[in-house]
This record gives sequence, structure tokens and C-alpha cells, in this order.
Amino acid sequence: MAEEQRATAQHRAARREAAPDLREVAKGELLYEGKAKKVYRTNVLGVLWIAYKDDATAFNGEKRAVLEGKGALASRISARLFALLTECGIPNHFLGLASPTEQLVREVAIVPLEVVVRNAAAGSLAERLGLPEGEALPRPVVEWYYKNDRLGDPLVNEDHIAVLDLATPEQLGRMRQLALAVNDALVPYLAERGIRLVDFKLEFGVTANGELLVADEISPDTCRFWDASSGEKLDKDRFRRDLGGVVEAYAEIWKRIGGDDGWSKPA
Repeated sequence: MAEEQRATAQHRAARREAAPDLREVAKGELLYEGKAKKVYRTNVLGVLWIAYKDDATAFNGEKRAVLEGKGALASRISARLFALLTECGIPNHFLGLASPTEQLVREVAIVPLEVVVRNAAAGSLAERLGLPEGEALPRPVVEWYYKNDRLGDPLVNEDHIAVLDLATPEQLGRMRQLALAVNDALVPYLAERGIRLVDFKLEFGVTANGELLVADEISPDTCRFWDASSGEKLDKDRFRRDLGGVVEAYAEIWKRIGGDDGWSKPA
């Protein structure tokens, strides 16, 4: 506990010292384009500019569509949830919104692992273990997936991670700790708004000074959000399963967690 508190205090101090004036940040050259986002350099060292796209993909890119408005909703939902993590003292890369579809974030080297936290059986876990979809788990389950599109992002264990040299034991311990802290922050926050957090995927990155941060996004693209009363899916499973109403579901999540409170450039 003391080590966790010390790491949190160090993160807050580093964030204060390194906080750039976001009003001075300008978009630069394109660094990378992924399935759902574009990443740009900026004129400020250590700060990147992320643009969310309206593209929807599933099954490692085999299924694709463009859904107008999805990018802005995913960006704003993610921004609100990252702000919650910051309020809870959980270190993350988010700095602010540049527009409804664009974010300013701290530059990190992404750890090639996806960390999945599961509170209920769904998706591949339900299939692998033969559990009924939606069955609550007695405790959160943490899983590791190797970020490798060619291999289909396979499930791996800590021995596999060591053999492939994907992360150090210390990083794994910290990632697990932070992933569970994120879960502890999100579950009650969302429950108060009638949303059940079934499971979610996180990515982590390391700053130039070695600090480990929650990175990427936290949105219906990366989380299973269900209506707490009806069990209606309010996430990307609507796209995966051809349920329709994808953008409407994202809009419902945004309405519940923030609503149309307006965005503004950094003050």
C-alpha cells in the first residue's frame, strides 16, 4: 500500500512539473494511423495529438464500417473516464480535448500487451469456460493478450510474457495493480448511472522517464457496457453482432456519464 501511495504521489508531482500549456500545442506530422485513431506529433516535446475516426472494426479488422459520429462519442466518453481516473489518482496519458474528436496525450512507448479485466462472463471467456453470458464472477479476472495482429492477439500468461520479453515482472505487477484500480473506480461510477461494466481492455505505456501510464482509450470500443436493468448492450458488440444502433448506444453512454456539457479548448 505504501509503495502504491508513493507511486501515485510521484505521478501527481511529475504531472504538475511536466504539464504543458495546452493552448500552445499545435498538430504536426502524422506518426501512425490505426483502425480507430490517427496519432500526430505536436510542437511540444512529450505531447501527442490523437484524432478519433468514425471507423468501426471487429475481428482484427475483418469486419469494417464507417459510422458517422462514432469518433466524437468515443473520444468524449474516453476523455470523461480518463478525467475520472485522474481524479482518483490513477496515472494516465490524457491531458485534454483539442476538439470533440481530438485529444492531447502524453507520449508513451506502448507495452505490447492488452490487459482485460472481467467482472462477468462474456465474449471469449464465456466460450472458453462454458459460463452463461452475463454471469457475475466472484472476483475480477485479469487476462493478458499479446498485441500482435498477425497472430490474432493471443491470450498469454506470465511465462509467455517473460519468454517473449514483452514486459518486466515489475511492470506486470504494476499493470495488474493499476487495472484493478481502474476497475474499482469505474464500477461504482457507472453503476450509479445505470451501466453495468461487464469487462474492459486497457493498454499501458511508458514515458521517457520510465513512468507507467494507462494509455489508449476507455470507451464503448474497448469496454462492454450493459444497461444495468435490461442487459441491453451499449457498446461495440452491437457492431460485432449486427444488432444495429451502434452510434445510438454510444450516445446513450455519453448522455449518462456526461451529457452534452459542451467541450472547450484548454483554458
